[in-house]
Amino acid sequence: MPTSLPEYVRASVPNPPENRAPWYKNTFPSYAGIFLWVAFYLGLLAGPTISEASVGVYLAALLAAGLVCFGLYYYAPAMLGMQTGRTLYIVGTSTFGVTGGYLMPGLLMGLLQIGWFAVATYVGADYIMKGLHRESHGALFIVIALVWAYGLAWVAIKGIGYVAKVAQFLNWVPLIMILIVFWANMDGIVHYRPPENNPGIGFLAVLSIVIGFFATAGAAGADFGVNNRNRKDVVLGGLTGITLAILVAGGLPALSVAGHIGKTPSAPPIYDYAGAIASVGSLAPIMFFLFAAGSMVPTCFCTFIAANSFGTMLPKIPRGLSTTVGVTIGAVLAVSGVVAKLIPFFQIVGASFGPICGAMAADYLLAGMKWSGPRQGINWAGYAAWAVGFVVGILDRIPGVPGALVKLDNPAVLWSFVVGFVVYAVLAGIRPPIIPQEELAKSRN
Repeated sequence: MPTSLPEYVRASVPNPPENRAPWYKNTFPSYAGIFLWVAFYLGLLAGPTISEASVGVYLAALLAAGLVCFGLYYYAPAMLGMQTGRTLYIVGTSTFGVTGGYLMPGLLMGLLQIGWFAVATYVGADYIMKGLHRESHGALFIVIALVWAYGLAWVAIKGIGYVAKVAQFLNWVPLIMILIVFWANMDGIVHYRPPENNPGIGFLAVLSIVIGFFATAGAAGADFGVNNRNRKDVVLGGLTGITLAILVAGGLPALSVAGHIGKTPSAPPIYDYAGAIASVGSLAPIMFFLFAAGSMVPTCFCTFIAANSFGTMLPKIPRGLSTTVGVTIGAVLAVSGVVAKLIPFFQIVGASFGPICGAMAADYLLAGMKWSGPRQGINWAGYAAWAVGFVVGILDRIPGVPGALVKLDNPAVLWSFVVGFVVYAVLAGIRPPIIPQEELAKSRN
């Protein structure tokens, strides 16, 4: 057995063509479910989006963000997954090396999934409290959040197959709720005017928030691509599950809030989706519970992905122990309310995975739009691309950086991708040798 390949690479088996299916059975519903999660539109409404720009500018920004997410963040990883039948952990070894792949994207993906787990736990518990007409703090909130966190983590580990089946139905429940809330508030949309007329600020804010939310899911396009039959599946699954889903799931809730504000122009505008839901009337408490139920699947999937990351990259640590530690950290973050501020979290996610996607896209193009194969050791070109791109992505959070430079860096999450792409392309000459594909094939025997 070859000794130059780590265990996680040697254990990799490509998904054969006969196990794959059309885009509308895998990529489309999976990605659409991500955007139909209430945390996505809560993040959009929390930022200077429709409060700064008109509804038309906001929708145009959503469309632009959807195309950027599809073309820059998703396409290259998805094509690599489709061409090779291998997951992100494996195709990423050409960009970061078989040794470097332990940390990036391996453990980094797991750590960020703990963050997403905390967000899902907080949102689920928060909406249950709203359904009970209670504030999201105190003993009851803590109990609900802890039961949610540990209960769904256990479900994710023991019955993820059942979760996947339930997701096929449960993912669409938020869409029905979104449509009901939109219908209840649509009459006020024509009367809505943003308090501040800053379309440029609103447009860029939408780009930042959407890309930051999507960054890890974009890199995970490799994992979705392994189930695609050909490039047509990759493209159609991405355009519908990403671009169209962003426009629908990001647009209708914002239009609902705009309509709710437009119906009461004399009242101070409050950009809170909960207010738009409450306008439905007696159905509102049930809808809060259903929106909470929509967070169950993201909670389970985040746990499952994190457990796979830790179990694959840290095989000497019992998977149950590493998962329990991760879940506990996520539960603490949720109970403390740290993750209630979604925009800073989205920015960190975008800064972390934006340059990874950029470096992978550069590697994909340099190899002739295919996978070059795993590289020996650590690919420092990939690590340098990530480091510089990450700094660019969090420039506004570094003390002493001039305000003019921070303003020029907006949207930072997009520039982090561009910088990652450029740095990797420039440093491509220092990449370590490729491990022959024959050795990778032999490792399965």
